[in-house]
Amino acid sequence: MSNIVRLVIACVVMGAAVALCAFGFWGWGIFVLLMGGIILLSFFFNENMIIAQYFLRKENSEKSEEWLLKITDYEKQLHKNQHGYYNLLIGLIESRKAPMKSEKYFKKALSLGMKMSHNTALAKLSLAGISMAKRNKREAQMYLSEASKDDKNKLLTEQIKMMKGQLAQMDKQIVRGGYRQF
Repeated sequence: MSNIVRLVIACVVMGAAVALCAFGFWGWGIFVLLMGGIILLSFFFNENMIIAQYFLRKENSEKSEEWLLKITDYEKQLHKNQHGYYNLLIGLIESRKAPMKSEKYFKKALSLGMKMSHNTALAKLSLAGISMAKRNKREAQMYLSEASKDDKNKLLTEQIKMMKGQLAQMDKQIVRGGYRQF
């Protein structure tokens, strides 16, 4: 359902709640007002995104992907502030299947912007991992330093330390005759 339709329905339901209260049906008016508030809340927070995040936290990426695929046109169905988060979730799900293909989703999420800094740090950390897989050390270091700056709540410090250790291991690998020796 389009966001404009949700907004119109919320206004109609709120108007009905005011009318019910005006005619003396206070109980029904308050109940309908609460229902209108829930509909208005779905304008800002899409229910498919919330359910997909829940399944992603439970590590059930199949169900998470199923709920995200219910969003057919994210530009019309989601509020502008949720576009980056949608691409981040798609990138996280795609990174479990094919990590190299998820790079475009993470970059798009960063370009659209996200309000929470730890989500930005997560996208940059994922891009650092993809850069390491491509053997691009300079880009990986750049993304890791940006991720550590964005991780203000220190939620990803262990992952960042682990990635820096793996990046240091890249220096120790010597390529001779096409084979890596450790």
